[in-house]
Amino acid sequence: MLYQLYEFQKALLQPLSSWARAASESFINVSNPMSKVPGSERLAASYELLYRLGKDYKKPEFRIRSVQAHGREVAIHEQLTLSKPFCNLIRFKRFSDDVEVIKKLKDDPVVLLVAPLSGHHSTLLRDTVRTLLQEHKVYITDWLDARTVPLADGEFGLDDYVHYIQDFIRTIGAENLHVISVCQPTVPTLGAVSLMASRGEATPASMIMMGGPIDARKSPTAVNSLADQKSYDWFESHVIYKVPPPHVGAGRRVYPGFLQHTGFIAMNPQNHLQSHWDYFQNLVRGDEEDAKAHIQFYDEYNAVLDMDAKYYLDTIKTVFQEFALPNGTWKVAGELVKPEDIQKTALLTIEGELDDISGSGQTRSAHKLCKNIPTEHKDHYEVAGAGHYGIFAGRRWREKVYPKLKSFIRDHQEVRKVSKARRPKLESKKPA
Repeated sequence: MLYQLYEFQKALLQPLSSWARAASESFINVSNPMSKVPGSERLAASYELLYRLGKDYKKPEFRIRSVQAHGREVAIHEQLTLSKPFCNLIRFKRFSDDVEVIKKLKDDPVVLLVAPLSGHHSTLLRDTVRTLLQEHKVYITDWLDARTVPLADGEFGLDDYVHYIQDFIRTIGAENLHVISVCQPTVPTLGAVSLMASRGEATPASMIMMGGPIDARKSPTAVNSLADQKSYDWFESHVIYKVPPPHVGAGRRVYPGFLQHTGFIAMNPQNHLQSHWDYFQNLVRGDEEDAKAHIQFYDEYNAVLDMDAKYYLDTIKTVFQEFALPNGTWKVAGELVKPEDIQKTALLTIEGELDDISGSGQTRSAHKLCKNIPTEHKDHYEVAGAGHYGIFAGRRWREKVYPKLKSFIRDHQEVRKVSKARRPKLESKKPA
């Protein structure tokens, strides 16, 4: 019933939001006499704020049309590499008409950026993608809103997440691939690579894990505490709802995006109130640059997606209640996940000093689990002064984290090349 009420409220606010937008524009349009009314700037700002508070936020686009790579501007085109019911594998293909630049582009390392499936769209990693594209071939997991997936496509659980990552790695090719997982997918990524290693499959050249709950018992945050304080049955009965018509996924059990968004806001309500007040003041003053920054952030922040109930509940139970990965009890489709079987994949973990979502030590715990990766192929980096988002977006990401990550990838790209060159060649048997 809650989902239906939310949809009704959204439909009710749409006309008001549209009217507020029109009213705002009427007070700033110089050809309209209303713009001459005393205090028109404040009226316009008030209506614009009302519009943004009531509007429906759709999935944003990446909007990466070009980047600077190897000293030249190269064009970017999004390509669908592999499509699955709950996720698309997207490649950001780079194009240039400069022969020398093309050669350098071809030699760049390949990265798979595993975006979090935790309420926001993968476009939250836009800054991460744009930065990586300067010197890497980039693929990303683009998770779909569960309410757009027909019920006939079945459920999607944590095991399926692991299998998706494995399929994406195999599709791209593991040999010279570097997998970067941000936040929540650090767990299924480690699970995917562990299982591949246990089977004797080729594994990626490196894994870079950023701000994820490998061991959520370390420095528990508010997010961890909620999952620990409430029972599995509580989550199933209080936050799981069926998608209503007319959505394509009508009847599917989901953790709705609007509930997730409410939780995000509730974590720092004062900060969001202050941000909207600052936006209002910027509009009044005509400070377009700061107002634009606010719009860009909240266009992304307010655009949320539904998660399949099975995946959400699996994650609560496996990651935050049973701590199955660090306890060595996690099984995927009946197969035990053994990180100690990983030997040929380098490991870099990255944490933010002030991360209030994945606490200090949670990601670093991967080193203890992956005990058979040689020490010289492991590294950890704590980003001073960075919160959760600061390790993959913004100035600290670009100036501190990216150089470290780029260097680690380059080093282990070379290790793979040397290792491959040293492999003994098999003598061909001549027919008798």
